[in-house]
Amino acid sequence: MELIELNAKSRELSGKGAARKLRRNNAIPAIVYGAKADPEMLSINTIDFIKIIRKHGSKGLFFNLNIEGDSGKKKSVMLKDMQMDTFGLNYLHIDLHEIDMDATVTISVSVETIGESKGVKEGGLLQLIRRELDVVCKPSDAPDTIQIDITNLDVGDAVHVEDIDLGENVEIPHEVNFTIITIVAPTVEEEEVEEEDELMEEGEVEAVPADEETSEE
Repeated sequence: MELIELNAKSRELSGKGAARKLRRNNAIPAIVYGAKADPEMLSINTIDFIKIIRKHGSKGLFFNLNIEGDSGKKKSVMLKDMQMDTFGLNYLHIDLHEIDMDATVTISVSVETIGESKGVKEGGLLQLIRRELDVVCKPSDAPDTIQIDITNLDVGDAVHVEDIDLGENVEIPHEVNFTIITIVAPTVEEEEVEEEDELMEEGEVEAVPADEETSEE
């Protein structure tokens, strides 16, 4: 797991008016919560944050937070939440949580497939049922993604949560052995073919009386 450098500035003013002024000045209102300290209000440069999200995505992000105006204080934090406008174009607020690098945390990690399934090559369809999984581990042990090799999966095969081994330091909490990936037969296409066959048969049946009427005349 990588600690991403993130710069922030301390801020004193709160409220909707102060938040709007920050956004007009190309900054995002933020707050960092700590188990042993009071919440601290911050502002983060919008362009810098967008670059980070474009490069690393928005899941399971840990930062080395550098706070200007606070005696050069640094904190290890994780991205807990970010609010966006209705259209998902602008960041409205960011929530950060200070973490103990030696304590376990729960984070969401993206699922990524590797290879091409032989079942897909034969016409099957890949269904990624869980695109993210929660893992419990220390921040230093957190995987960037959960990679699953699907090369040997045939039609009808599936990968369940208990099939995944992330090592003894990373746990995927679960009560049931739920499915993450499966390869299914292309039933929709088969149904369409059957419907076309039925229509053709109906058309042939209807054509018989029409020919008989013509012959009688």
